[in-house]
Amino acid sequence: MSDFQHSQASHCESGVMSAMLRHHGLPLSEPMAFGLSSALSFAYLPIVKINGLPLVGYRMPPRFIIKGLQKPLGLTMRFETFRDPARGAARLNELLDAGRIVGLQTSVFWLPYLPQDLRFHFNAHNVLAYGRDAGSGDYLLSDPVAETAVRCAPADLQRARFAKGVLAPRGLLYYPLSQPQAPDWQKVLPAAIKKTTRIMLDAPLPIIGVRGIRRLAKAIEGLDAEREAARSKLFIGQVVRMQEEIGTGGGGFRFIYASFLQEAAALLGRPALDELSEKLVDIGDEWREFALATARQIRGRDPLAPARLADKLRLIADREQAFFGDLRRAA
Repeated sequence: MSDFQHSQASHCESGVMSAMLRHHGLPLSEPMAFGLSSALSFAYLPIVKINGLPLVGYRMPPRFIIKGLQKPLGLTMRFETFRDPARGAARLNELLDAGRIVGLQTSVFWLPYLPQDLRFHFNAHNVLAYGRDAGSGDYLLSDPVAETAVRCAPADLQRARFAKGVLAPRGLLYYPLSQPQAPDWQKVLPAAIKKTTRIMLDAPLPIIGVRGIRRLAKAIEGLDAEREAARSKLFIGQVVRMQEEIGTGGGGFRFIYASFLQEAAALLGRPALDELSEKLVDIGDEWREFALATARQIRGRDPLAPARLADKLRLIADREQAFFGDLRRAA
């Protein structure tokens, strides 16, 4: 569609939803889409494997943002998956021909417009399709991580939409069935903030939220750096990869949520939220420092010392516990 406007974002799912809502008449920033859906979290999932190593997540699961925006915005989203890839391609073409913009879940590995060093097997990358080139048949895509709109050949997009493995997209596409409505900020913002504090502080499973950070610290502390150095490096390397390369990572998501708190402070008239946003930026910096310390150990620039990394994580857990307690009281 010629009137669609691409914009670059920090994270794919919040970026896609921000662009989609803006296109449908509701200007909503990426941080607001992220915060209003209560997407900030932490999870250490040893039973879920990515490339044979535990999954570490710094936000709620895929589709959580898309689904979480429906209630506060009076929005109805349609989700479709397909057993038959040909049917999935035909349905996408049908929707585009009808003038819709369509969200897609894809595998990063099969998107050829991304740099080679950024393409790996991660199946929960969201993009927007907004048209097709009449001559070549290439799809016109708005990928939030790209500076400009991009093109993708049909065969490549098909492989990306029907990749196998963990979080397999099964051709998922999604689009709104109703117009989004401007919410009652005084109602929806405090509710969204309190939901995030419950996720981080009160999750029943000890692998979620602040307790999940401490559980990961314990797992890292238990690594045998002397007798199993290679395995230890793989494990902590996975943590950093999940933090800094897949999605937006620990620090990045904290920065997005800090921006959300700044917007919420202005809309609600609560300066305390603005002050808390600055504290969360500091915590995000500590996540980045943890990633840097880990990378230096993996590359041999510093001695491999899992216990030191575990101590850094426990410090972050303490700070996040205090932060989300303060946020709960401020909301």
